[in-house]
Amino acid sequence: MNSNNLFKIREKIASGQIPIGTHTSIGEPIVADVLCNCGFDLMWVDSEHAPVDKRDVNLQVITIRGSGIAPFVRVPWNDPVLVKPILEMGPAGIVFPFIRTVEEAKLAVKSCKYPPEGVRGFGPLKAISYGAIDSSTYLETAKTEPWVILQIEHVDGVNNLAEIIKVPGVDSIVVGPNDLSGSIGLIGQTRHPEVLKLLDKIAETCNKANFPSGASIGWNQENVSDWIKRDVKWICVDGDISYLLNGGMNTLNNVRNLISKIKG
Repeated sequence: MNSNNLFKIREKIASGQIPIGTHTSIGEPIVADVLCNCGFDLMWVDSEHAPVDKRDVNLQVITIRGSGIAPFVRVPWNDPVLVKPILEMGPAGIVFPFIRTVEEAKLAVKSCKYPPEGVRGFGPLKAISYGAIDSSTYLETAKTEPWVILQIEHVDGVNNLAEIIKVPGVDSIVVGPNDLSGSIGLIGQTRHPEVLKLLDKIAETCNKANFPSGASIGWNQENVSDWIKRDVKWICVDGDISYLLNGGMNTLNNVRNLISKIKG
């Protein structure tokens, strides 16, 4: 099961360490497998913006789990029907995008929990190793796994955050800086003073409540430093597309520079 993978995340956070992850959007399990060799603690599989289907997500989750890393899957929307098949794949965490209210937070939790706490239908596949794990054992584990992670990416979510994180069954929140900036008319301006105020407010609210917050961002030393200073508990940085683009551009520029140096 994914217990050991998620246990490592919980253990690191409890010991004061910050688990570090990265994002996958290409949808190829081989790409995920390559990144698993880098030493990340968790891997964020995107099915909200990325052009992937359920089979792509499933193969990536299998690959990531098999490497001893915790797979977090961002689902397309806060809808029990969309979440259900992802849960059966056995992810360590489910990321729900664009959470703004307590009601939406409650729906996210219910989507991940079996009755009477929730509305999840029973039909686990990989989550019980296709039947190799006893159902009663699995049902006990399912009370606390996967992590229910709410993405706060609208100013309404920030304003309601103190109440959102009190919802039973919510395990963590993660920030979506780009959409958050857009919600106040500053799309893409993630370092605008007004946006930074909201990000600081999110961190202050979570830290005051001793509630674990996470960050999902591209690599930028200033932004990453800010989140570390905000006492973020876990962080996902950059991803497969960025690595491919940056690696290709760096190699091309290095070869061009050598040609210029040698040939004049």
